[in-house]
Amino acid sequence: MPDTEHIATANSEYDCDYEVGQDNVEVLGLDVHNPVFFLAATMVLLFGGLTLVFPEASGAILSEARAHTLQSFDWLFAATPVLVFAFCMALAISPLGRIRLGGQGAVPDYKVHSWIAMLFAAGVGIGFMFWGAAEPLAYHTDWFGMPLGADPGTPDANRLAFSATLFHWGIAPWAIYAVVGLALGFFAHNKGLPLSFRSAFYPLLGERVWGWAGHVIDLFAVVSTIFGLATTIGLGGTQAASGLGYIFDFEPTIWVQIGLIAAMTGLAVISVLRGMDGGVKLLSNINMVVAFGLLVFVIIAGPTMLIFTGMGENFLAYIMDTPALTNWVGREDIAWFHDWTIFYWAWWISWSPFVGMFIARISRGRTVREYFAVVLLAPFAICVVWFSAFGETAVFQYENGIGDLSGGIVNSATVLFQMLAAMPAAGITSIVAIGLLIVFIVTSADSGALIVDTITSGGKTDAPVTQRVFWACMLGLTASALLYGGGTSALESLQAGTIAAALPFTVVLLVCCLSLYLGMRDEPRSELKGD
Repeated sequence: MPDTEHIATANSEYDCDYEVGQDNVEVLGLDVHNPVFFLAATMVLLFGGLTLVFPEASGAILSEARAHTLQSFDWLFAATPVLVFAFCMALAISPLGRIRLGGQGAVPDYKVHSWIAMLFAAGVGIGFMFWGAAEPLAYHTDWFGMPLGADPGTPDANRLAFSATLFHWGIAPWAIYAVVGLALGFFAHNKGLPLSFRSAFYPLLGERVWGWAGHVIDLFAVVSTIFGLATTIGLGGTQAASGLGYIFDFEPTIWVQIGLIAAMTGLAVISVLRGMDGGVKLLSNINMVVAFGLLVFVIIAGPTMLIFTGMGENFLAYIMDTPALTNWVGREDIAWFHDWTIFYWAWWISWSPFVGMFIARISRGRTVREYFAVVLLAPFAICVVWFSAFGETAVFQYENGIGDLSGGIVNSATVLFQMLAAMPAAGITSIVAIGLLIVFIVTSADSGALIVDTITSGGKTDAPVTQRVFWACMLGLTASALLYGGGTSALESLQAGTIAAALPFTVVLLVCCLSLYLGMRDEPRSELKGD
């Protein structure tokens, strides 16, 4: 468990008299921050209840919110990752890159391999499993649109199948996660402020962050996190149910999906009760080993040489196509741009308070430069290898008429299992894949509940465990409500909820960058000596 004493210590430089938990109230054995906990809990319960009672009306409202947001603010979502990445690079190469989270004498809480394993499990594990084979094949075959208006089956389509996928899963999302994590980690570990999103705005708001201005910031962070996590859990639950249906030949109805999410929420509760080391850390390390084993299997059993050559070619294609994929002005593929790129950017932004705070908790003792090097590059390297292995194999099967993928995509949630079915030991690897999905979902729900609880308890890292259990259940409820409200269009419903929830937090994220710079700029010169 990270050393939380550093988080709870007041810092005289800011003349901050706030003490963690001073505004908390005890209700039914809970130690909650009033009013953030009650507002967030009420909003989630109301959304979940109303969506389950009025699914059609809820689905229509979500779709309308999505359409309005995309029409008016797609430029904001598109520009934000570019601005955030530029900001990260400026910090890394500047003297501020020498600052160590926790001070110059701080020692890392976790070894590098555990650090990377937790980054992977909490940040993108479910998405890699869902889209690893499906997204490159989707772009190659014109399933749900083509990037940059390419013609299906052409060399351009094959190149863009991978460059667009890496564009969505590579540097951009991790730049967003990294800047949020750095802001939270810096103000908690170096300035002694509570580990809450409002603390990142202290240089701009001063003592007002402990009032209603801070309440609103934290509320945005909680709602954004819950919808981002609910989307991830919903996608993972959909794929796990579809995989089981594909293997055992039954129809994975919406109730099967919701039942599976309920079961995984129960497992997440057990993980919560075991704590950070016995829960998230243990599961992350296990999942990393199993995921690596599945990756090696696909590379060996798939078109091995094509995969290895594809890694380099796909990386170069990513570099070449990124400017065109980034541009949001006058695009001929505007439908694809909205359905894929803007959805992904909204997803990453809405998920950033969760992943950012989780990264902040596990990154104490790292210099800013080391922090960016690992948080940006390690997941991107895994991304290149993973999508090249699974994507090249899926495209190879499609082009050569092998197995069920010879006819293209029918259901994106079953692509992984269709691909594995055409390879040796299909029964075993498919069960392993479902197990990975389940553990990734449990890990995300556990760590997500921990983060939401930290925010809604005023930055306390030792709040009663029953609060984390409550938020784990709320995540399962929200994911189930989005799926049920979406009906046969569950994916669109998940996208709509994420995009609508991410809009206000996008503005908060950009202002956070300014506040972080102001805070780091005032760091004593003694903290800028050497790496």
